Amino acid sequence: MRINTRLCAAAALACALSLIVAVTALAHVQLQAGSYRIALGWASEPTYAGELNAIQVLVSDASGNAVTDLGPSDLQVVVSVAGQTSQPLTFAPAFDQAEAVGTPGDYRAPLIPTVPGDYTFHLTGTIHGQAVDATATSSDSTFDSVQDPSAVQFPNQVPTGAELATRIQSVDARVASAQSSAMLVGGAIGVVGIVIALIALFVAWRARQAKVA
Repeated sequence: MRINTRLCAAAALACALSLIVAVTALAHVQLQAGSYRIALGWASEPTYAGELNAIQVLVSDASGNAVTDLGPSDLQVVVSVAGQTSQPLTFAPAFDQAEAVGTPGDYRAPLIPTVPGDYTFHLTGTIHGQAVDATATSSDSTFDSVQDPSAVQFPNQVPTGAELATRIQSVDARVASAQSSAMLVGGAIGVVGIVIALIALFVAWRARQAKVA
């Protein structure tokens, strides 16, 4: 009975782990590069604007064994959103086999997405000489789009980086307008001062002329 109980527990654990892997895979787009398999997506989901995240790739061979020897120059990703494109980002392992930390084959490129929307990842490079060139955009069938964090903020809502930038631009425009107005007023006052000074000089000159006459 004890053996059966242990076997049942082991089977249940294996089933649970399989479910976890399946759920993780659902949040990533599955790619093929020759004989290598790549799962591409966000490291953390849901993904919120202004929060530190990372582009994640899970790399394995045809037998399902994790590829653990990729270097920083092997893969890179370019991220684009709303007509803007990032510089190429490199990947670093998010695991340490010696310390048995993390999931082997898990590589990440840190990124803070600053605006909500649909993000596109263009993954390029090589895996053991096999070329990689794939593009994927966030969707219901790939990985999450970046969301506005206000829905999960409590008790106060914090403006996003884009909102702060808009406010700063608005303030800068007002300051520039005020400075321009101040310069105009200052110039007008200067002209009036010159006119008054000229009138005073003219009056003084006329007074002297009258005394001489």
